Amino acid sequence: MGKGVFSHGYNMMEELVGQVSYMQLVVLNATGRLPERRLADWFEAAHICLSWPDPRIWCNHIGALGGTMRTSVMAATCAGTLAADSEIYGTRTLLEGMRFIKSAALQRDKGQSVRNIVSQECEKWGGRVRIMGFARPIAKGDERVPAMERVASELGFTVGKHLDIAYQIEEILIKDFDESMNMTGYMSAFLSDQGFTDQEAYKVMAVWVNSGVTACYNETQENPPESFLPQRCDDIEYRGKASRSVPDNE
Repeated sequence: MGKGVFSHGYNMMEELVGQVSYMQLVVLNATGRLPERRLADWFEAAHICLSWPDPRIWCNHIGALGGTMRTSVMAATCAGTLAADSEIYGTRTLLEGMRFIKSAALQRDKGQSVRNIVSQECEKWGGRVRIMGFARPIAKGDERVPAMERVASELGFTVGKHLDIAYQIEEILIKDFDESMNMTGYMSAFLSDQGFTDQEAYKVMAVWVNSGVTACYNETQENPPESFLPQRCDDIEYRGKASRSVPDNE
């Protein structure tokens, strides 16, 4: 204290403050490597794509509830961000997504066709598409992918082997199932091409939804208390069958 603060060999006050971007520091602290500025800019764009200020999204829902109940912004944002640590949506999907795309690339290198790789994955789920990074539960397509493709192109990134096979998988899925690559699939392939491990990507993107959560907190915090999702169970006028007792098990 008072003599210097260091991160992976860099003097933060003398070599990093005012010299690198915040996202460069985020990647350095998470991986031990200081990335080039364009990669940090790509990460920043990805964070924007994943901080949608929409209270219908699970993690943002929690932030909005925090605002309407007058919790602190810190409590609401942290709770909402933690809710995004899920195996089926949010940050943790990168772990399975990167493991899959790296495995697929390895299988292709050994001579396996991409169509066989897709078929084997679908067979695990009775012929349905359950490949992490591909398909979407509600909407078709993912508008974030072309946005990030544009950013990557403008920053001078080219398609590597993992993104190449991801596009081949997508082509098959569009033709056979009318499903396409989603944001997790694109990020998993892109970051694999940039040399990141699944754990490194998970650490860098740990709080990727936090700004959207805060935005939803802010909106409801400015409105009357408890006005978000105001309906309660006793607000519903039930007109079905009258209450009945459960029959004994005989």
